[in-house]
Amino acid sequence: MKIVSANRLLDGIVVYLTAQDTWSEDVTQAAIAESDEEVKRLEGLADQAVADNLVVGPVVGAINRDGAKVIPIRNMERIRSLGPTIRPDLGKQADTFRVSNA
Repeated sequence: MKIVSANRLLDGIVVYLTAQDTWSEDVTQAAIAESDEEVKRLEGLADQAVADNLVVGPVVGAINRDGAKVIPIRNMERIRSLGPTIRPDLGKQADTFRVSNA
C-alpha cells in the first residue's frame, strides 16, 4: 500500500493526495494505492499538480494501516506526517505530546 505526499507550494506544508484527487494536510485522508496501476495514476495526478504550481517534490511512500490509522513505513514519511522531531510540542504530534505530558 502506498500514498503520495508533497509540499504545498503556497506555504510548504506537507500534503497528501486524496481519493478525491485533492490535497489534504491529514495523512488519514490520503488515497491508498494497492496496485502498480493505482500508484502510476496517483503519480500522474501529482505530476500535474506540480505543473499547475500547487505542490512540489511529490514522493510515493509505503504505508501500513491500523484500522483508520495510516502509518508511514519510512522514517522520512513519519516525520513529514507528524512534524519536527526535536520539538514534539510543535507540529501535528503536539496534541499527543500535550495529552501524554499532562
